[in-house]
Amino acid sequence: MIKSEQLKAALHAVEEKKARDVLLLDLQGISVVTDFFLIVTGNSSTQVKAISEHLEEKLPAHGIQVLRVEGLKEAKWVLLDCGDLIVHVMQDEERRFYNLERLWGDAQVVHL
Repeated sequence: MIKSEQLKAALHAVEEKKARDVLLLDLQGISVVTDFFLIVTGNSSTQVKAISEHLEEKLPAHGIQVLRVEGLKEAKWVLLDCGDLIVHVMQDEERRFYNLERLWGDAQVVHL
């Protein structure tokens, strides 16, 4: 089970790389796949890659193991699977198109 301190660490890590439109959704009781989605936007493929690589570097120090990373090569939408937390780092066009916020509209927004 992921702790609020760990979620704060993930939020801090994306903010260090100037991610935009940071949104943390609580999926507990809604999804069997994960407990939380962290969705952020990067301005370019370079920034999406930088945010993603920064998370890969910083999260293990807070007890969050990055199990799998997908999409890093193209860096339009990078997914970091951390078990109880899944991080979506997306460029603006992909974020608007896939609109995960609407898709998971039953989820509560977490404010830490």
